[in-house]
Amino acid sequence: MDNLRVVGITDPKMTQRLEKVPRSWAEQEKLVNTKVVGENIDKMACGPVNTRDSKEAWSAIFVKPPFKSCLDTVIAIKPNCLGQQQHTHTKLCHVLTDILGADPCNIHIYYAHHGMRMGSTPFQGLPKGVNLAVYWDGITANTSVPPPWQGKQSNCLGPLVFGTVDILINISMCKGHSPLFGNFTMAMKKHFGTFSPGPGHGRGESGLDYLLAINQTPEILGKINAKTGNVLYPRQHLCLVDALWAGESGPWLGPSHQTNFLAMGVFSPVVDYLVATQFRGQQMGWPPNMDATRRMLSAFGCSKNDLPYGGQIFQL
Repeated sequence: MDNLRVVGITDPKMTQRLEKVPRSWAEQEKLVNTKVVGENIDKMACGPVNTRDSKEAWSAIFVKPPFKSCLDTVIAIKPNCLGQQQHTHTKLCHVLTDILGADPCNIHIYYAHHGMRMGSTPFQGLPKGVNLAVYWDGITANTSVPPPWQGKQSNCLGPLVFGTVDILINISMCKGHSPLFGNFTMAMKKHFGTFSPGPGHGRGESGLDYLLAINQTPEILGKINAKTGNVLYPRQHLCLVDALWAGESGPWLGPSHQTNFLAMGVFSPVVDYLVATQFRGQQMGWPPNMDATRRMLSAFGCSKNDLPYGGQIFQL
């Protein structure tokens, strides 16, 4: 498994094209070719694992905890319900049940902050038994948050704080945001709906500090060895950026372009950095705030020089 590799694919067959980009997410969903999207997601899964067998790839990406069966493994999926991503989370749920043998009753799709918006998402085609957990008891459990944020503690989703969740899957969209967060919102900022988002909108650099800090917690990364700082068992196993439609602006505005692009990786800072610089910046002409974007690597001990392919997305 190459934790620093980010795989991308551009395929106009993933959607039907209209002259004008539809602003409604519901309209966009009708244009998605779910079969082609699913096939491309399987192809991308092979990238970080370096195999051509998608079943082998998925088995390497999603690893159950030691001493726990596949049927007992608890999986949480964090989508973006400001858009309607039926084509991505439905595919991944079927990977979990049909290939890995997960119990659908142990798969929870949640949006702890904007849970009320899940009602407008067309959750169709999911394996029977998958839980639309919505708030999932909400962001109510207090937990420690490391530097660089100075607040020390914040509230988070209870099942993550208490260690109930074994595998966490992050599905984000490709939208613009404040320069404070690099001019974009994707995988890392997705967890402003897992942790309390309030501290992230503080003054000055404290918002970016909070974003970087919550993504270094055991709730996201997995249990950490207190002596070495190493992750003993990873929790967030996959980050998928859905850019079939994307926009320079955001986060509440609809997309401006039908880009037919998907990206996938397993380490969220690298996913965000490469999609922001290579796809949004170079390809689309939406330059990120590089001071903030570089910090997304350096906060995790990485630099562009550490990334494979000269700091490029591995394009299929």
